[in-house]
Amino acid sequence: MEEKKDTLVIGKHEFTSRFILGSGKYSLKLIEAAVRDAGAQIVTLAVRRANTKDHENILDYIPKGVTLLPNTSGARTADEAVRIARLSRELGCGDFVKIEIMRDTKYLLPDNYETVKATETLAKEGFVVMPYMYPDLNVARDLVNAGAAAVMPLAAPIGSNKGLSTREFIQILIDEIELPVIVDAGIGKPSEACAAMEMGAAAIMANTALATAGDLPMMAQSFKLAIEAGRKAYLAGLGRVLTRGASASDPLTGFLRD
Repeated sequence: MEEKKDTLVIGKHEFTSRFILGSGKYSLKLIEAAVRDAGAQIVTLAVRRANTKDHENILDYIPKGVTLLPNTSGARTADEAVRIARLSRELGCGDFVKIEIMRDTKYLLPDNYETVKATETLAKEGFVVMPYMYPDLNVARDLVNAGAAAVMPLAAPIGSNKGLSTREFIQILIDEIELPVIVDAGIGKPSEACAAMEMGAAAIMANTALATAGDLPMMAQSFKLAIEAGRKAYLAGLGRVLTRGASASDPLTGFLRD
């Protein structure tokens, strides 16, 4: 029996990988490992950071065939995010955009209200909008109505590697939102990526977990395998959980009686 093709669909685009690389801590080794060893087909790009040094450009690091996901990192309002998105398209980065709007500089939590406003404007202009958001069901519904192509709730504060701190709220989004739910920020271990995929997440975005690992290529491959395993487990249907008591694996027959 032929296995049904399982792809990640964002807007009208399909991807076979469910790992997305955040490039905030970008380096040649990080991007190479993410593409080669983790199979990343989408890599984020902060437009304001596209050329941070005299002889360095992140665009030179991203292999051909990898989809660029410009983000609006640094934007504090919807208007600023919209301007950055339009600039990225003029620079030839395509129609994908990850909305990041943060006024809070201590915890770097997204401003959900401004994010909805920016999403609505950019979706009307034909962008494939992927908003980074704090996992709130009402906001997620507003993002759906605003034209988002996916929602990207944070698992924990950016760069913290704390894991699925918002697990219960992400599960609500997965259960209630028709769009792909891509878990973003805070995932620190392959096991946490696997757990998110078992919950039904559509994909995982990670950066710090790879960038700060002792062996970058090995960690990239670990994330790839963990994401694939979690996805397969979700599609297979996890076994039931008993809240009380136990259930023998083998029939309780043929036992000696006291």
